Amino acid sequence: MRLPKINIPTYASMRIGPKFLQRFMRIWPPYLGAGIKPVYIAEDGSRSIVTHKPNVLTRNLVGTAFGGTMLSMTDPFFMFAGVYGLGKEYLVWDVGVEAKFLKPGRGKLTADMRVSDETWDLIRTETADGQKYLHWFDVDITDEQDEVVARMRRQVYFRKKPQFVQPDPSQANATR
Repeated sequence: MRLPKINIPTYASMRIGPKFLQRFMRIWPPYLGAGIKPVYIAEDGSRSIVTHKPNVLTRNLVGTAFGGTMLSMTDPFFMFAGVYGLGKEYLVWDVGVEAKFLKPGRGKLTADMRVSDETWDLIRTETADGQKYLHWFDVDITDEQDEVVARMRRQVYFRKKPQFVQPDPSQANATR
């Protein structure tokens, strides 16, 4: 017996806008349970601001933010930036992370993630021929005194989808 194929909508197929995503992620169970709040996502995805304030339910044994919570604060936002900033022509995946915890995370913590136009230009250049490109994005998580409590590096995979790759005319002549 063959089971029917069910098309489960993906993020890309739903065409979710940044403002809807910002509101939805506030009630998304992993973020809601951890006390993480996306407070701003730019329309083009170039900037996201996320906060977290450890409370009795979300702080660790010594009263500070869990390291995993700080990792989660930065998790999907550079990938979302790629989807919004580059459009449907690109495959975008969050593939790696490095974290350095510098001091205990107490009080309200903020991650202000930004992607410059120059970064988008670099990604477009590196992927123009359809090759993958892995880019590292850096973000500091700061406390209420604007002191850095953690440094996160997120690695994101970019590749132009095959149907959008323009053939190189010089390569076409070389194969004849």
